[in-house]
Amino acid sequence: MAPGLIDPHPAVAAETQRSLSSVTEHYDDTLRFYLNGTKVTLDTADPEVTLLEYLRGIGLTGTKLGCAEGGCGACTVVVSQYNPTSEKIYHASVNACLAPLVSVDGKHVITVEGIGNVKNPHPAQERIAKGNGSQCGFCTPGIVMSLYALLRNTESPSELEIEEAFDGNLCRCTGYRPILDAAQTFGASKGCGMAKANGGSGCCMENGQTNGSNGCGKSDQKNVANGDDQPIKRFTPPGFIEYNPDTQLIFPPALKKHEFMPLAFGTKRKRWYRPVTVQQLLEIKSAYPSAKIIGGSTETQIEVKFKAMQYTVSVFVGDIAELRGYKFADDHLEIGGNITLTDLEDLTLKAVEHYGKERGQPFEAIHKQIRYFAGRQIRNVGTPAGNLATASPISDLNPVFVATNAILVARSLEGTIEIPMSEFFKAYRLTALPPDAIISSIRIPVFQEKREIMRAYKQSKRKDDDIAIVNSALRVRLDENNLVENCSLVYGGLAPITIAAKEAVAYLEGKKFTDPKTLEGVMNALEQDFDLRFGVPGGMATYRKSLALGFFYRFYHEVLSTLNAGDDVEIDQDVLGEIEREISKGHKDHLAGVAYEKKIIGKEQPHVAALKQCTGEAQYTDDIPVQKNELYGCLVLSTKAHAKLISVDSAPAMDIPGVVDYVDHHDLPNEKANWWGAPNCDETFFAVDEVFTAGQPIGVILATSAAVAEAGARAVRVQYEELPAIFTIEEAIAQDSYFDHYRFINNGDTEKAFKEADHVFTGIARMGGQEHFYLETNATVCIPKPEDGEMEVWSSTQNPSETQAYVAQVTGVAANKIVSKVKRLGGGFGGKETRSIQLTGICAVAANKTKRPVRCMLNRDEDIITSGQRHPFLARWKVAVNKDGKLQALDADVFNNGGWSQDLSAAVVDRALSHSDGVYNIPNVYVRGRICKTNTVSNTAFRGFGGPQGMFIAETYMEEVADHLKMPVEKLREINMYKPNEITHFKQELKDWYVPLMWKQVLQDSEYDRRKQEVEEFNKKSKWKKRGISIIPTKFGISFTALFLNQAGALVHIYHDGSVLVAHGGTEMGQGLHTKMTMIAAEALQVPLENVFISETATNTVANTSSTAASASSDLNGYAIWNACAQLNERLAPFREKLGPDATMKQLAHAAYFDRVNLSANGFYKTPDIGYVWGPNTGQMFFYFTQGVAAAEVEIDTLTGDWTCKRADIKMDVGRSINPAIDYGQIEGAFVQGLGLFTLEESLWHRASGQIFTKGPGAYKIPGFRDIPQEMNVSLLKDVNWENLRTIQRSRGVGEPPLFMGSCVFFAIRDALKAARKEWGVEDVLSLRSPATVERIRVSCADPIVKRALVKPQEGEKSFFISI
Repeated sequence: MAPGLIDPHPAVAAETQRSLSSVTEHYDDTLRFYLNGTKVTLDTADPEVTLLEYLRGIGLTGTKLGCAEGGCGACTVVVSQYNPTSEKIYHASVNACLAPLVSVDGKHVITVEGIGNVKNPHPAQERIAKGNGSQCGFCTPGIVMSLYALLRNTESPSELEIEEAFDGNLCRCTGYRPILDAAQTFGASKGCGMAKANGGSGCCMENGQTNGSNGCGKSDQKNVANGDDQPIKRFTPPGFIEYNPDTQLIFPPALKKHEFMPLAFGTKRKRWYRPVTVQQLLEIKSAYPSAKIIGGSTETQIEVKFKAMQYTVSVFVGDIAELRGYKFADDHLEIGGNITLTDLEDLTLKAVEHYGKERGQPFEAIHKQIRYFAGRQIRNVGTPAGNLATASPISDLNPVFVATNAILVARSLEGTIEIPMSEFFKAYRLTALPPDAIISSIRIPVFQEKREIMRAYKQSKRKDDDIAIVNSALRVRLDENNLVENCSLVYGGLAPITIAAKEAVAYLEGKKFTDPKTLEGVMNALEQDFDLRFGVPGGMATYRKSLALGFFYRFYHEVLSTLNAGDDVEIDQDVLGEIEREISKGHKDHLAGVAYEKKIIGKEQPHVAALKQCTGEAQYTDDIPVQKNELYGCLVLSTKAHAKLISVDSAPAMDIPGVVDYVDHHDLPNEKANWWGAPNCDETFFAVDEVFTAGQPIGVILATSAAVAEAGARAVRVQYEELPAIFTIEEAIAQDSYFDHYRFINNGDTEKAFKEADHVFTGIARMGGQEHFYLETNATVCIPKPEDGEMEVWSSTQNPSETQAYVAQVTGVAANKIVSKVKRLGGGFGGKETRSIQLTGICAVAANKTKRPVRCMLNRDEDIITSGQRHPFLARWKVAVNKDGKLQALDADVFNNGGWSQDLSAAVVDRALSHSDGVYNIPNVYVRGRICKTNTVSNTAFRGFGGPQGMFIAETYMEEVADHLKMPVEKLREINMYKPNEITHFKQELKDWYVPLMWKQVLQDSEYDRRKQEVEEFNKKSKWKKRGISIIPTKFGISFTALFLNQAGALVHIYHDGSVLVAHGGTEMGQGLHTKMTMIAAEALQVPLENVFISETATNTVANTSSTAASASSDLNGYAIWNACAQLNERLAPFREKLGPDATMKQLAHAAYFDRVNLSANGFYKTPDIGYVWGPNTGQMFFYFTQGVAAAEVEIDTLTGDWTCKRADIKMDVGRSINPAIDYGQIEGAFVQGLGLFTLEESLWHRASGQIFTKGPGAYKIPGFRDIPQEMNVSLLKDVNWENLRTIQRSRGVGEPPLFMGSCVFFAIRDALKAARKEWGVEDVLSLRSPATVERIRVSCADPIVKRALVKPQEGEKSFFISI
């Protein structure tokens, strides 16, 4: 939420202000800092660049751009500095994407390149690499630097400190478990996950329990060795570099003596000032009251980047020591306005110690709110003054300041004024701070000794690093008779400002707190205070209102529990406290593949590029060095969901200095060249007369820098005539809006079965989409060559061949003139299978027109609005079942939301139909699939490709049918589970079928039956917290459903020195494909693994490749490489015979070369046996099925919707693994991505504008480090025969299949919700829509509080957001 338009002109008349230049004429204009130990002096610093732009501009590309809003941590660097608050050197992890360059003056900036390299890595880099903590690697440098910062500040961190160190970092590939395991090797072991040292409420030993059934029995005493009471450092794992804190980069001695001088530098457009005293700051504010004050720049930089706000004068105040102090007074703590939130976090603990627990309650409340306030990188620079001045209505700190009656001290040259916090917020983003004043300090009152009680609460979509949906600070002061003398009930997220519940406060004061009528009276008053309408901005009216009531309900009983109120006062014990999370842990069976190991294949090997990724040396598309005469592209995108284009005027953009050209459909060789799409060409690169979605490209601006290109794109004037738009599947069905695709699978006689069955049940399965959120957005560099229309194209794509074909089309040349190359992708997940072609095609047109290289890397918001998502699905199902639980028939209409163009939607709905049986033998099946045509992004491939949606439909009807039959769903699943060699509804025999075996093993290994009983016992005793448990099987068909794509080529060269170069058609996007392929080549050629290298994927080495997708790339490319190596082995056989078995490849290659033997071979492979025919239902659809079973247990807080996954047990059948370490990484990563799909991740459209709202990490929440199961155990099926599996090593594809198993968390939540509803007498069958967000969980609970909070739409009223 941005502030209103900022007036860049002075807020005070010219005659009353002193000239800013006269105030700052003596200021210095040179930046001085250290970078990775080297002194840097900048006389001509660009005032508009961030630290990240500076670092990447000088070639330090290890620091990545992931989101530009401080939400993903990919840009994390460490800024070491003397901290005036703690009076120590502090190594701050910082988001370089937000940090203004001026903020590093006098400090030491350390990047990932500065701490180690491949030849000499830092232990943090080495352990994450070797511990399989890096897959695509794009997030890894930021994660490494967060760990490095922790180790520099804390020699022996606790398990909790380690786990919380990453709260500002996101990873989309790994599922976090291996990163945490690697990081925990640096920690001091603290035993129990519930220990106070680990953030818990206390271990059984600390709480004085003996080791009973609920205790861990570990002593809380420190490990003592050699009489030393220091905690033992975790041992250095064998073969790893020992971590020695004494050998780290020192803080440059010169900086200890660095004298901070006032700075002034900049250009006509933008000037920066950096005062170092309050007096200097006040002089600047007096001379130029509208100067923008910058502390951490955590909000301002987002405004500049995404909202084009322009602040001509900015003042950085982070180096004014006077504003970072604190003072303990008798009745209050005074904190400097610019103390960092990290320092405030530490200071609040000192304050509680200083004032005691009772009087220090305000500081406990602040500490609690800061702990979940953004990530560590933001807390290291963010400040209370910044929180107050930006006046966000959902600030976590502001309610505490208001509720404690804090006093804000504002200073100006005119003097000092004190503003009570209750009077500070005037309107949305408007405060009582005078224009020429600054927030100097905040005085937070200390509580009285007794009978004053305060609590702070917050609920957000995700527990860590997330903005609040609703927060509150609630305080009461009671007299000896428990009458309320004074109170504050302050909420955020319920109004345009942080607001007190006036009606509730007026009612509560003077009432006897312990009287039950008081609770009811306050609840009634809160309903009046927060009488939200259905279409309230921000949506979620019922949920937000329920939180307001729920927070007070919890507070009321927490207060009662602290009073000796007598036996007649009933305390709802179960509502006390929030859900606690233990330190996460996990176990993998590393012996699963031992029996199948060969010399190289079958062994655990780290990702071949992991160390390069951990040291920042791995190159991604935008890391390619700047080309000579290069231009930067910025797309001009539609802002309307559906409209006619009346006019497009690029002239204003061309007037901007640095803008070189505007390119659109007029620059294509012909009209036909504008059309693209796979398999149907129904989409244009550039919109012509009409736009069909917000985010559709209209043109592209080319400029000399990315910033100028962005300014140019904003300046292009587009006039629209709006047309009606369709967003949801339901709207499309109502308006009969479909693409021309209809497929069905009909097996058996469903009509007869429905007539004869004992029961027929119907229902609806509904699930939302999912944003790919690969950490590297789409990027491309197109380099035209001087001859024959040739072009070299580097892009972040899973599909180099299709990229080549379309670049040839838009540039008007044959494909042989275009070379499409990929080094690696920073994640793909299907999102770069087709959608990447749009950006590359547009940039290729631009490069062809200008004859200059063109580069473009999309901003996160641009990527999300242009690139498509996982398809939302709706299914109307009807199931016939007999009394014994045996399913007789399934009939279903399945719809997906294709978006505005067809893309791969047809194949996605087809796969959903083939997976709609789950793992269940249903004799009669008739399922039909349609694609809805809407005005949203064009939805596309995403890991699972319709399979998870089909299986979700299956498990939904299994759950609901079991509830109708009053039968345990586990029993229903067992009764209907396929047995070996049975036939699916698409008539494929299930060979090597091990789901029933794994089902039994997971039940046994997870002690499922015992834990299910415990869950039931817990739910009987607990009213507000409920647990649920679920076990879900999966089968996933491996093959492209388009037959022609099931082929692959490879090229293998052996060089004189015995080294081997392999090229194949697959792209490396973190899934470890290159690692597996080098292992296959090394095994086949009998050479050491280090002798085999894959440089890149390119269309001039391997032609006509399929996209890297469908979990089939290891099978296809692996066999193609094996085929090429077999040819080479045949040619080398005579030389092996002649030189003996011990001959090295160098000797063999040498001899063969001089005998004129070809040492290059082309390999090829096509999948045999497959070829399904739709309609007749004949032929084999899949080569085989990858299978798995997963169980999960959750706990939900029904008062807030908060939840945690307590445990997950996952078992996969991946055949004989080529590399178990890589496969485990895929399983963990896919499971957590699936957990996100079914719980946290919800895409929302803003109804009024028709634009997607969730277009960055601020609004769209993927799982973070502390969202994974508290205990996650993963194993591979072993000790069975795979008689029919004809793949390399008899391995199975593993990329996509584990994703659906994340749904076991969703169904465990559903199980818990059934218990919650039963608590209040509601036992009808629950139809739960995916994702099970905190909002959906809460409003499904059916308790009296949520019922009284229900907000119904008035006639014609619609929701603020649309969930498509």
